[in-house]
Amino acid sequence: MPKHGKKYTEAAKAVPEEKSSVEDAVAKSLASSYVQFDENVDVALKLGVDPKYSDQMVRGAITLPHGLGKTVRVAVFCKGEKQNEAREAGADVYGAEDLVAKVKEGFLEFDAALATPDCMALVGQVGRILGPRGLMPNAKTGTVTQEIAKTVKELKAGRVEYKVDKAGILHAPLGKVSFGNEKILGNLRALLKAVNQSKPSGAKGTYMVTMSISTTMGPGFKVDMNQLKKFIDA
Repeated sequence: MPKHGKKYTEAAKAVPEEKSSVEDAVAKSLASSYVQFDENVDVALKLGVDPKYSDQMVRGAITLPHGLGKTVRVAVFCKGEKQNEAREAGADVYGAEDLVAKVKEGFLEFDAALATPDCMALVGQVGRILGPRGLMPNAKTGTVTQEIAKTVKELKAGRVEYKVDKAGILHAPLGKVSFGNEKILGNLRALLKAVNQSKPSGAKGTYMVTMSISTTMGPGFKVDMNQLKKFIDA
């Protein structure tokens, strides 16, 4: 069993044995923050799917209404006029063969990557570098696209990609503690609606099984799932 510090232990005492409403879970999570920096707020959502089957994979992307409260560095793999489009939209780095060469040399100073379809063969050369870091452009999440300007702006504004892991759990950021309850709740509602719309045809039974809200260093506060539909539809 991992050992926790005194401050975490004190914060964990605020976690009730019974599950909370979504609103209470968010409020208690934010109130439990005890560190000297502006922590991220995260959600962990257990889904009733088995990701080893392709028809039960849950994956998508959404631009959160209140952003993430951080600077997102964007790289764009593109050619010709698309490079001008990337630059004007605010991309931090862009290029084709030259950018691929930089990545091969160890350049990874970006948080998200886009590519136009005609550059995917080039990007494939660095797939083993980008893939494990979650930076590989993918058509399913809209990061392989001709709409470079629009997508760069969305990523800068707080676009979140979500994907269920092997255990059927979806982890996603919701913003910073400093956002306060209302903005975190707004981002969470938008994310849950997107995940609901991503429900795979192969999923049977209960789709959203359990959920907890936590800060980077804090304990998780479990949500009463019986109240979730009402929250999403509000």
